Amino acid sequence: MTRMLPRLFRPLLLSVALAAPATLTTVAPVQAQIQISTFAQAIAEAASNDEDIAAFYRDNDYEPIWTSGSDEHQARITALFQAIQHADDHGLPAEAYDTAALERQMRGIDSPRDLGRVEVELSRLFLTYARQIQTGILTPANVDDGIKREVPLRDRTELLKSFSEAEPAPFLRTLPPKSAEYARLMREKLRLERVRAEGGWGTTVQAGSLKPGDQGQAVIDLRNRLVAMGYMDRSATQAYDENIQRAVQNFQTNHGLTADGVAGGDTISAINAPVEDRLQSIIVAMERERWMNIDRGDRYIWVNLTTYTARVVDGGKVTFETRSVVGQDLSTHRTPEFSDVMEHMVINPSWYIPRSIIVSEYLPALQRNSGAAGHLLITDARGRTVSRATDFSQYSARNFPFNMRQPPGRGNALGLVKFMFPNRYNIYLHDTPSKSLFNRETRMFSHGCIRLQQPFEFAYTMLAPQSDDPKELFHSVLNTGQETEVKLEEPVPVHLVYRTAFTDTRGEMNFRRDMYGRDARIWAALQSTGVNLRMLDS
Repeated sequence: MTRMLPRLFRPLLLSVALAAPATLTTVAPVQAQIQISTFAQAIAEAASNDEDIAAFYRDNDYEPIWTSGSDEHQARITALFQAIQHADDHGLPAEAYDTAALERQMRGIDSPRDLGRVEVELSRLFLTYARQIQTGILTPANVDDGIKREVPLRDRTELLKSFSEAEPAPFLRTLPPKSAEYARLMREKLRLERVRAEGGWGTTVQAGSLKPGDQGQAVIDLRNRLVAMGYMDRSATQAYDENIQRAVQNFQTNHGLTADGVAGGDTISAINAPVEDRLQSIIVAMERERWMNIDRGDRYIWVNLTTYTARVVDGGKVTFETRSVVGQDLSTHRTPEFSDVMEHMVINPSWYIPRSIIVSEYLPALQRNSGAAGHLLITDARGRTVSRATDFSQYSARNFPFNMRQPPGRGNALGLVKFMFPNRYNIYLHDTPSKSLFNRETRMFSHGCIRLQQPFEFAYTMLAPQSDDPKELFHSVLNTGQETEVKLEEPVPVHLVYRTAFTDTRGEMNFRRDMYGRDARIWAALQSTGVNLRMLDS
């Protein structure tokens, strides 16, 4: 396919469109006979397996939007074909756009019926391209059941209608996500494709670890690779000097590693990652960004599971950030991905223990010793305390009739405050008494909820829009020791995301480990649709 391909079909389309009126075919419904043109009948038949396209043409009285041969329709075809030629820039699958088959159909037009079929195929091609570039190629839940994100799919009939009423080229440019992050990811994708065409970042580093003062070929390879990646200027040094140490620290920061300037095993492994791996991460991140082609809110909470951080973003700027702990890498504990709205916080919360934890962790202990987990209250369906003298061995995971709760207090598993965005997955943000875990580089320790290192400061930030002294407001409630719900006057969107490739507040590219393996599954699914890595000439 070439950029000028659509013009080749104009004489064919024009000759058929200007031909004598099509033969009328009589269709006899139950109560009346309706005459429709052969062209309209062809559209109805071709669109019979796609209700959205069929509805558009019914509402449009079967008027063409592509195939009249007019300048307007020609411009529409040209704009679509030119947009499709750049689909690879967005990491979209060329195989999804079978322009070769459509070309054969267009070359073979010799009747209004053929014209009607081509009309529908052009609309189908447009809708495929529009959906994929606007809201993604994949259905997230079909790839990984931990991705609960609801993709904001646009109404296909309305999309066709809007396109038919707009200037085609500008309209097509509005379809991709307009977030600054999407633009930065695509720019980095194009850059790495040129790097790949030039052979990548050079020889890998053959060493288990390297540290300042070391010398030899491995240090030279480390130096050359850091230069190729843009972390240091060209240098002739053969020793692990201050420049290499500084470059390693910057690399470590951008890859979520302890920035000590020592190239240990994890750092060497990350430095040796091929450009192909980084490209895959970026293409997956672009697909994820399309899944979130929504208005995220002027103020929102952004929890990136792979960075173990929670941020508050106001007007596009990060105004607060704290470390977090997320779910363990177990099928029952991995933190899911979804968006919701934070409505309130609970100060001095009780921990109402999920049934899954009760029957899997506490019931076996109670069966062995009824006094186990003495810090927890056992209650019946009416909230009455159950005696510890109860013989718990008579119950199983299926018929255990009681609830368990940890009362408010500093030793409570939720700490002294939790932040609620009610959802079916029972996930929320909260304090924790286990403060030491925040010093770990990898922080997957929870049952799925997100623990915050600075929950009080997070609370102040949440309360700031509704209080002149949010700190005093928070502590006045905290000091009562009573479990208290404090509503947010302006609910705040919460986005739990999973990005292994992203740009930071400095605009620099960052990469993280695919800790739950979700991105690997997304990449495999993208490949199955025809997405592939490519190279670009400089």
